[in-house]
Formats: sequence, structure tokens, C-alpha cells
Amino acid sequence: MLKHWVTIQSIPSANSEGYILTELEQTVSLTCNAGQDITSGDDNELVWLRNNELVSLKDKNKNGTSRVCISPVILEDRETIFTCHLRSNASDKVSVVLNVTYPPDFTDLEEITVEEEATLILKCNIEANPPVSSVVWMLNKTAVDLKESQLTLTNNGLSSTLSTEKVKRSLHEATYQCIVDSPLYGPKTKEFTVNVTDKTLKFPLYPMIAGIVVVCLTSLLAVAARWRKIVKCCK
Repeated sequence: MLKHWVTIQSIPSANSEGYILTELEQTVSLTCNAGQDITSGDDNELVWLRNNELVSLKDKNKNGTSRVCISPVILEDRETIFTCHLRSNASDKVSVVLNVTYPPDFTDLEEITVEEEATLILKCNIEANPPVSSVVWMLNKTAVDLKESQLTLTNNGLSSTLSTEKVKRSLHEATYQCIVDSPLYGPKTKEFTVNVTDKTLKFPLYPMIAGIVVVCLTSLLAVAARWRKIVKCCK
């Protein structure tokens, strides 16, 4: 039995650990070869898997040499494993992994209007590959003093959030900046403009409606009872 040595060539090239470094919107081309000792028939038919899911190939793209193209690369392609093997010998296989780099994805400006004494939440997306090296929040171009501004800062690795449960115009009506620094893409800034309006009096609508209905029904019953007495008296 002849032994087939399956190999993958890629553009861009994979490193020694089988990782292919690429970016969003780029193109990755993979070519799988069955080796030099190719025989005819099913022995040289190649199979591609994407994360263990079978890739559909045209018949002319299976024997001896097979190619797949990822274009454009999207966020869902990160850490995707592409494997090629012989259909006749699944143990003779080779794999590569897409290492997709991307910066934090956010808009430059967000305008927020909030009432006094309401909750304010400013969220900055920091998910990136490689991970961001730092996150800094600014308030009117000065580093945020959490104690003085009565704000809370949280970070779960995917987003950095600045918040308060009770907005005060004197403290929180301002321009905020979330500045993230990426070792690959450099600094990026998201700006928030927060406008604080007067607190509006909110009426409990449904309890009021229920109360009005009860009062009306009670009044109608009282009128009906009184009417029965008048009618009885007049007989």
C-alpha cells in the first residue's frame, strides 16, 4: 500500500505551528496536495473540512490537488481550522488555523440624552485581536476621577463600561472619551456627548386607570341602588 503525504500551501504562508496570520476583508488561499506517489482512482481524492464540517467541492477540485479560498475573511473566521485529508485514508491529514487580527469596532461619536436621576451607561467595545493593551476614560479631556464624578468603571474583556445609577447634571453633563491602545493598530478613540435634561414626573398609568374604573363602577352601583329606593318609594 502506497503512503500519501498530504501537504497544504497557503497564501499568506502559515507559520511553523500552522497558523495563518490575516486580517478582516483579506483573502486566504489554501492548496492541498496528495503527494508525489499519486495513483489513479479514489486513492488520490482529497477532502476538506472546516471546523470538522465537510466543505463542498466540485469534482474537478478533488483529485491530487484541491484548492479552497476564503474571501473576504470575516470575524467568524477567527480560529477556524481547515483540514485536508485523503478520502481513502483520513489519518493522512494536515490542518491550518486562521489567526484573524482586527481592531476594536466602534463609531467615532455617540450622542446621549438622559434625565436627571436616571441611569447612565457608556459602553466602549474593546474586543480585538491582539487584545488591547490599555483603556483610558476621559471626561472633558481630563482623566476620569471615579470618586469625584460618582461613576463606576467595569471591564469584562469585551467592553469597558462607565456608569452611574443617578445622573446629576452638574457632574455628568459632559464630553467623554474612551481611548483604547492596540499593539498592532495603535490608539482608537470613541467619543460620547452626554446631555442631561430635567426630570419629568411619571404617572403610574395602569394603577390610575384601575382606580378610575373602580370609582366609576362604585358610583354607578350607588346610583342604581338609590334609583331602586326612589322607584320603590313612588309605588
